[in-house]
Amino acid sequence: MANESNQTDYERILREAGVRITRPRKVILEILAERDDHPDAMAIFRRAVKVDASISLSTVYRTMKLLEDKGAIRRHTFEGGPSRFEQADTSHHDHLIDIETGDVIEFTSNRIEELQEEIARELGYEIVHHRLELYGRKRR
Repeated sequence: MANESNQTDYERILREAGVRITRPRKVILEILAERDDHPDAMAIFRRAVKVDASISLSTVYRTMKLLEDKGAIRRHTFEGGPSRFEQADTSHHDHLIDIETGDVIEFTSNRIEELQEEIARELGYEIVHHRLELYGRKRR
């Protein structure tokens, strides 16, 4: 049900921006709403053409840019890879990127959050935004 709600939200955001909801855009929005991973534009495109072969990569890029500009999705540019996207309405979390597979693992840590606050406070700052990305590989 939440996935349907996300798709409806994306459609509303695009309509409010004056954008028509064409069949290709609808397919892209369905893909975004049903996934909770961090796909790049090519992954979205590959999923979309399985549903509708007429969808172009440029339509994917334009749709993602519109959604990003409207704050509906976040773009992440993880080191060494293409831009990846996630829903903007998720709670705060950090990312661990597997350098061998490219998998993106979301995690939260109260200890890390508290330490960041402590460091900022000691330096006379208040954190207004932060992003933590860890890069690693599975232990063997």
